Amino acid sequence: MWKLNTDEILIATCSLVVLSYLFSIISRYIRVPSVLLLLFAGIGFRVLADLYSVNIYFSQQLIEILGVVGLIMIVLEAGLDLKLGRDKLKVIRNSFFSALVIFALSTALLTYILNFWLNEPVDKCLVYAIPLSIMSSSIVIPSIHPLSDRKREFLVYEASFSDIIGIIVFNYFIADDRLTWGSLGTFGLNIGVSIVLAVLLSFLLFTILAKTRLNIKFFLIFSLLILIYAAGKIFHLPSLIIIIGFGLLINNWDLIRWPKILRYFPHEQVQSIYHLLHSVTAETSFLIRTFFFLLFGFSISLQFLSENEIILVGSLIVAALFIVRILYLRFFVRTNLFPESFFIPRGLITIVLFYKIPDHLKLGNFNDGILFYIILTTSIIMTIGMIFYKKKPDQLVEEGQFSERPDIL
Repeated sequence: MWKLNTDEILIATCSLVVLSYLFSIISRYIRVPSVLLLLFAGIGFRVLADLYSVNIYFSQQLIEILGVVGLIMIVLEAGLDLKLGRDKLKVIRNSFFSALVIFALSTALLTYILNFWLNEPVDKCLVYAIPLSIMSSSIVIPSIHPLSDRKREFLVYEASFSDIIGIIVFNYFIADDRLTWGSLGTFGLNIGVSIVLAVLLSFLLFTILAKTRLNIKFFLIFSLLILIYAAGKIFHLPSLIIIIGFGLLINNWDLIRWPKILRYFPHEQVQSIYHLLHSVTAETSFLIRTFFFLLFGFSISLQFLSENEIILVGSLIVAALFIVRILYLRFFVRTNLFPESFFIPRGLITIVLFYKIPDHLKLGNFNDGILFYIILTTSIIMTIGMIFYKKKPDQLVEEGQFSERPDIL
């Protein structure tokens, strides 16, 4: 096994960060998502390593840890992006039902495909279909800068709702007791408890941010958010609701009308906290996303492209996702199909949830190459839509994850 010394590791790590930053700038010109460039870079490094017989091993647990932390950062970033208000009711309604209905129809259709082709139990096929039906906000949100304001707004809300809905449903179906009235009642109760905790813990975290005199406090907040997420998993609570609630509270503080609260937390103070928290969150998300997709790409062996079953099953699944999205947008949202219908990428959340499937629910005949094929193909389809979208950005600015992104909402 090839061993690197400390200086070589530092050089390699920092070079990868610089490479990711360059990908983010290049992606604005060629309209290829920077995440897809990172994936291809990881695959390229794997090809070079195999070519020169360099044995580099990364623990699957390391990739999973990066994915979970990245998931928390993405959800928090989504909460900091979502603006509430009466003028947003229509887009919130349309994007929510778009995310919900497309997710439900995709899950049902993919469950049928997996059950028919692999001849596996329906409940196991359902658990696999759920992650594959979640639109990846980690790919969508950084890639929509060339779109019009209305299209960007709709896709930001839709991708965020898709993440939350998919994760909540996945956690329900991997529980020991499911599909019973008792489990449904417990599930509803857990969501209610999470909403109440979201309000209480959001105010607590916000108080820490606003009143702590120490300069080092933002990563304390991130550590507390990770603790909340992990504790919520232990107690079977949808803790991501708490995280997105915290982001929503800070981003929509101008809706607060209680004089006693505003006396302690004036709008000007909250606005400064929001800008700094959004910046730190975006930078952290960028860093985690960089190493996650590079490592995931490095774990992909292109040998799966030679297996006909992987290409056939993966193509059926991608076609099902594409058709469901086109039909819903055309007949229910009644919006312009281009390029929204091309936004079917699967990414970080899909991968993380696949790692979390319990052993007793795993499909014996499922080839992981199908997952790799779907992630690459759906990202390429989105890229094609972006390349042929005619509207051009007015000027070169940093990609979404680096900036405050006032142009999105």
